[in-house]
Amino acid sequence: MKAKMRFSLKAGERIFINGAVLTVSQKVTLSLLNEARFLLESHVLQVTDATTPMRQLYFVVQSLLINPQEAGKVMGAFRKLHDALITVATDDGVKDSLRKVGDLVEADRTFEALKLIRTLFEPIEAHPSAPAEAAAVQAA
Repeated sequence: MKAKMRFSLKAGERIFINGAVLTVSQKVTLSLLNEARFLLESHVLQVTDATTPMRQLYFVVQSLLINPQEAGKVMGAFRKLHDALITVATDDGVKDSLRKVGDLVEADRTFEALKLIRTLFEPIEAHPSAPAEAAAVQAA
């Protein structure tokens, strides 16, 4: 059977697969032979780092991937935050990307949604109106 995905982990690194957290004690290469939902530790955003609305959206989508048994509860938070971000976004490109994120999440393509959200960190956080938009999202 051909591996669908291969990655190498260093000693002590973690990987999140289908809601389970795995850690390795020594360098290892893993091959996933079937479809699985996974996230490498380097892509995991800690709650303390979710300091902007876009990073909070990433954290919520990440929660869908890492903790699938809570997806019903988390989807409500996603929709509320997602809708608020679209409402306050002033850049059409960002709005289009956020709509695509919503489509990806609704289609259960959370990993792709996370990749797209990461591309929005810099443009949003560097934008001059970001503090005002962040305040608007917090108030929503």
